[in-house]
Amino acid sequence: MRVGAIDCGTNSIRLLVADMPPAETELSPGDGGSCETGRTRQGEPIRQDEPMREVLRRMEVVRLGKGIDDTGVIAPDSMARTLAMCAEYAAQSRELGVDRMRFVATSATRDAANAAEFITGVTTAFAAWGIGPEVVSGAQEAQLSFDGATAGLAADGIPGPYLIVDLGGGSTEFVRGDAAIEAGLSVDMGCVRFTERHLRSDPPTLAEIEAATTEIDAALDRVEAEVGLSEIASLVGLAGSVTTVTAYALGLPTYERDRIHRSVLAVADVIAACAGLLSMTRAERAQLGFMHSGRVDVIGAGALIWSRIVTRVSQCSGLSEVVTSEHDILDGIALSLR
Repeated sequence: MRVGAIDCGTNSIRLLVADMPPAETELSPGDGGSCETGRTRQGEPIRQDEPMREVLRRMEVVRLGKGIDDTGVIAPDSMARTLAMCAEYAAQSRELGVDRMRFVATSATRDAANAAEFITGVTTAFAAWGIGPEVVSGAQEAQLSFDGATAGLAADGIPGPYLIVDLGGGSTEFVRGDAAIEAGLSVDMGCVRFTERHLRSDPPTLAEIEAATTEIDAALDRVEAEVGLSEIASLVGLAGSVTTVTAYALGLPTYERDRIHRSVLAVADVIAACAGLLSMTRAERAQLGFMHSGRVDVIGAGALIWSRIVTRVSQCSGLSEVVTSEHDILDGIALSLR
């Protein structure tokens, strides 16, 4: 079965098309024994114990949540960009023969007063599958992030219990668990929200950084109290701010997803990379070969948030390393369609 998953957040919209292994594989006439593999539509084998086989993965920065913190509504240009990309994603999914589709909308559409207009536009774009956007709660978002991020971690030798941190544009999800979730919390702390709220100068001033840090640390006090940051075996960071910091720490000339995924970095190297990105001007960030143009103005806030998280968790759990994952809520959405 071919599935399509869409994650529409505050800063970006993403599409994943993947083939799922069949629940049961029929044998050809005359075959004996059991069949261990099915077939993707390209004819490539897919083992039944594989979570899924990726066909296509896309990401576009649409800034759906731009200005929501101040106005409470989705801006007309942001709405238009996002719905145009929905139409493009729907067309490509039809071309690829997607059987089932799920569209998950997160922080921006939870907060917007004009969310109904957005819902109508998405429902129209994806009428072929009879779906609209699911405006998920923070708890649901945390579960999907955990499912996507932890699939295959143990097999790769990355031990639990895990703290999965999905650092988005408007919110950040913290999920603790091993085989299952033990605790989770979503806080209104993200790279777009904090850029608009605090880091407005280029580069940010010391006073702006201090104000943002005070709010980040207060949020982490709540996370520590409700989720717990001690006795964590592996801290796993997800989403664009974290992967961009990792690309910088690795010294990549261009964005290389395969090198970033499941990379393990020393805490000191992560904090140094965060500090470097935060101190740069936007023009300097734009010159970095791995930097997506849609992250140039918000990566400073993302780096500051990630630095404070890494520092706090390393202090509480004694961790010396941090894991970065390219598998996140988008993969969790796809896996939910099995």
